Amino acid sequence: MKSLFIKTDKTLLPALPRFSFPGKIVVIQSVREANRAISVLRKAPLIGIDTETRPSFRKGVVHKVALLQASTEDICFLFRLNIIGMTKELADFLSNPNTHKVGLSLKDDFHQLAQLSSKFTPDGFIDLQPFAHEMGIEDMSLQKLFANLFRQRISKSQQLSNWEADVLDDKQKLYAATDAYACILIYKELLRLRQTGDYKLINPDERDNEIRKNA
Repeated sequence: MKSLFIKTDKTLLPALPRFSFPGKIVVIQSVREANRAISVLRKAPLIGIDTETRPSFRKGVVHKVALLQASTEDICFLFRLNIIGMTKELADFLSNPNTHKVGLSLKDDFHQLAQLSSKFTPDGFIDLQPFAHEMGIEDMSLQKLFANLFRQRISKSQQLSNWEADVLDDKQKLYAATDAYACILIYKELLRLRQTGDYKLINPDERDNEIRKNA
């Protein structure tokens, strides 16, 4: 039986082994490349979704979403929205109820993506937060939820990097792909545990010993 924390303490995360996306990463910078990527994604049974936005360090300055990550089990496409925008084909894909897409805290992503195209009407999405909460898990972040389920750590060191840079470096690409792919793993494991009931929730008094035992 798997032990799950009701709420994961972030101070416990540094001791965990680091997890990174193991598959192929493809950066999309043209409409033609985007259409090819979408044709691949349409065939996938489940797609992990996330976005990145250039951080603003000045009050009142807000940037538009710069990157959309869409990952299958073995390949992640990084759509550079600051270059190609929200194409009709991409908006149609994200609005298709028959393509199953999973992400975390999707309301914010939907709001940002809708600013790029009036044709974007999200459908076929599963949000991990309410899915986890129904099982009694209170973790809100991807990093904590992943650590809770797999006892591994997702690095957030690139979160505040420049997502509108002329060229994304390898660290940025791996960070972006890992976040999208992790959504697939989290959903599949939550679904398995939900169906089997093979888990127990650990209260705060038991939490520290449990995570250090499995680190």
